[in-house]
Amino acid sequence: MAVSQWLLFVVSTFFISATPGPNMLLAFQYGLNYGFKKTVWTLAGLTCGLVIWLVLSISGVAVLSQKMPVAFEAFKCMGALYLAYLGWQAWQSKGSEMQSDAEHVVPTPSKLFRMGVAVSLSNPKAILFFAAFFPKFVDASLPQGPQYLVLTLSFFVIETIWQLIYTVSGKALAAWLQQGRRLQNLNRVCGAIFIVIAISLLWDSAHTLLG
Repeated sequence: MAVSQWLLFVVSTFFISATPGPNMLLAFQYGLNYGFKKTVWTLAGLTCGLVIWLVLSISGVAVLSQKMPVAFEAFKCMGALYLAYLGWQAWQSKGSEMQSDAEHVVPTPSKLFRMGVAVSLSNPKAILFFAAFFPKFVDASLPQGPQYLVLTLSFFVIETIWQLIYTVSGKALAAWLQQGRRLQNLNRVCGAIFIVIAISLLWDSAHTLLG
């Protein structure tokens, strides 16, 4: 893999990872509500979920999904419904209630980790990203193992940097958001975005199955 190809991959991934998808929104919201130290467990879960998708992609599940499109689209729909559920929960959250309960009901590290894994795995587009995006930067005439390793490490470094940025940004805005109903409004915005992403996934699946 030429250096120019790697740089193109890094630049492309940098902007793709910056897009506020489910993982970044979760990092932002949890950083806001629970603080940086607690959210680190969620970030670990998000990364773990991405690792699982990467392993599945490289091991050939992406090829199987092409041979069983109906089953794969059904899986996408399940992920979309879960994202919609998370969005509905966020929409119903009230800033004052969340803050008043924070001292008594704080998610355990294991629960935060599991939530990160669940959200990461609930986005089937990740497997499409790894299966379709990575190979474009791999030189078939060279050993593919080292190339995939470089791409994988580069991806996770960029992804982790953006997750940390979203998490720290959420915590930094906490004091400002405590005023009035700002926190509740932000939770509703995050919830709405989750629901929009879910609708988009369902629409893509319907278009694929009916098209």
